[in-house]
Amino acid sequence: MIGRLTGLLLEKQPPLVLLDVQGVGYEVNVPMSTFYTLPDTGERIILHTYLVVREDVHLLFGFATDTERQAFRQLVKISGVGARTALAVLSGLSVSDLYQAVVDQDSRQIIQVPGIGKKTAERLLLELRDKLSSDMIGTDGHASSSKITNDVLNALLSLGYNEREASWAIKKLSLDVTVSEGIREALKFLSKER
Repeated sequence: MIGRLTGLLLEKQPPLVLLDVQGVGYEVNVPMSTFYTLPDTGERIILHTYLVVREDVHLLFGFATDTERQAFRQLVKISGVGARTALAVLSGLSVSDLYQAVVDQDSRQIIQVPGIGKKTAERLLLELRDKLSSDMIGTDGHASSSKITNDVLNALLSLGYNEREASWAIKKLSLDVTVSEGIREALKFLSKER
């Protein structure tokens, strides 16, 4: 099993990235939550990975955090949920949002993910009820940094910025910012660029 890759980021074409690890190029599928946190091409990155081996193909999935990878593992164990569907869920929801939806048994959040219908959402809620734990989103119960990044990104997109601009501003944010601080910082960066 390939559990982690460290190398140079060569290409970014959502949801695929090409990672050069000592001369070997790995095509890795990543959720959008990871994609938005990636640095510019040519920089070193670390991805926590999960290898799916099927009869006709080997697929490598990568995640910015081990928490995302753990959630992905739980999702693919559910009957009728494949790797692509699990990737879509983690692209549409942060791990903390998914956890909260499971705790609240709120299928509406999960249905908003493209490709997820009502029956699939209800199956996810039922199957994940005992499998996702609060320590996946932090011991203090606060949202993870990927949740904050996702919220800031959504706020910038709703304000009319495109994904490229919003992603650029998010990469410049300070560590440990709240959502409101992150939005203010990002807007400052974007106003200087225009």
